[in-house]
This record gives sequence, structure tokens and C-alpha cells, in this order.
Amino acid sequence: MAASGQLTAPTFSFSARSVPSFEGLKPSTLEFASVGPFKAGSLAQRSFRGLVVRAATVVAPKYTSLKPLGDRVLVKIKTVEEKTQGGILLPTTAQTKPQGGEVVAVGEGRTIGKSQIEISVKTGSQVVYSKYAGTELEFDSSNHLILKEDDILGILETDDVKDLKPLNERVLIKVAEAEVKTAGGLLLTEASKEKPSIGTVIAVGPGPLDDEGNRKPLSVSAGNTVMYSKYAGNDFKGSDGLDYMVLRASDVMAVLS
Repeated sequence: MAASGQLTAPTFSFSARSVPSFEGLKPSTLEFASVGPFKAGSLAQRSFRGLVVRAATVVAPKYTSLKPLGDRVLVKIKTVEEKTQGGILLPTTAQTKPQGGEVVAVGEGRTIGKSQIEISVKTGSQVVYSKYAGTELEFDSSNHLILKEDDILGILETDDVKDLKPLNERVLIKVAEAEVKTAGGLLLTEASKEKPSIGTVIAVGPGPLDDEGNRKPLSVSAGNTVMYSKYAGNDFKGSDGLDYMVLRASDVMAVLS
């Protein structure tokens, strides 16, 4: 009871350490005021000390192996501390969850027509995947992601995004630098610069599979200057300080010459 005779709304606190997938959220203690009537006796049999919010499914320790099915892949997520100097694990909007990790298990693949198609990534490969792909889970005391093969953007053979090997119908593009001046000669601030939708193709994947399980070559190739859908794909910052995009070939609208 406050001195003024009014009831003071109680607060509950919980740790935010187990909320790794929310952008920019650092470990802290959050407090929430209760809403509506509150009866202290209603908490007599409850404890909020262990209340946590988890973004990942926790696999009980009694399970010692996890075998993906079909065209799914299990990836051990790299932590922020393991990010590369080239910045490949962090998109250009910093402080988001990593988008890279090591393949630790793969499914048996899928059947297309009469062909059995194996997973194109192997155990031990370092891969980069789509920003919001898969289901995150905690397994063997580490964070993992189980996702479809199609959600993997490419294989990373070095520490730099420029060396990414795109998979399937994905294309790696070096984004053209944004204009720094208007037509009238005024300098633009970083916030007001138009996001470019033109770039140079650095590498392409082997192409999508047709109904018989054969690869269809892409209509663009390395060296092409292309225009692509403005908000497509996943963006990364290379070690050279330049911006790169990984997107589907279907998001490329035109080849410029």
C-alpha cells in the first residue's frame, strides 16, 4: 500500500538472456507492471524465478542424436563471437542473429520423378542460410537450426562473402555503390541515399531442378550487370567494405549492357 492510500502495481522480472533471436536485445532484466486486479494470494503456489522466454525448442539430454528427414539439414549455428573478419555472419543491419554455421547432419534427400536427389551440402560444410529460415533448437548444449536445403544460400569456403559458392538458383551480386549526390549536386546523407537495385553478378548456382531431376542453367552468368527486385534476397557486408546480395535468379529483372 502506498502512502497516498493507492495500491501500487506489483512487477515481475525475468532474465532476457535466453532471447537470442530478437534483434538488438542484450541480456538484461525486464520489468512488467501487472494489468487489472491483482490478488497476492494467487501467487502462493507459484514461483516466477524460473520464468524465461525461449525462441528455440529444447531437445532433452536423453536424446543423443538427431537425424534430419527428407531434404532437411541440421546446422550448428555460429555464435556472434565466432563471426568472421569479413562480416559474413552478420547482415548489414548489425546485431541480428548469425546467418551461418556448420552442417552436422543431412537428410536422405528427395525424389523428383524417377530420380533420387541427394542433399548438395555435406557434413562439415560451412554454409550461409536465409535470414528467417528453419526452426531453431537447443541440442547437445549448442544452438542448432534445422532447415530445408533450399533455405541454404551457399557454401562458404573462406572467410569472405566474395568467395561464397551459391546453391541451386541463387546468385551472388556485388551491389553498385549508391549515388552520393543528387542531380543538382547536393550531397546525400547515408539515410537519404537510394538503396541500389543494380549490381554485378559475382557467382551463380548450378540452377534449379526440373521435373526429371536435371539442372536447368540460369539465364545470368558471372560478370553480368543486372537489375534486381529492390527488396529481394539477403544482404551482407564484405571484407572490402562493399555490399553484397544473395538472391534467387527469379528476382533478377533484367541484364544491363
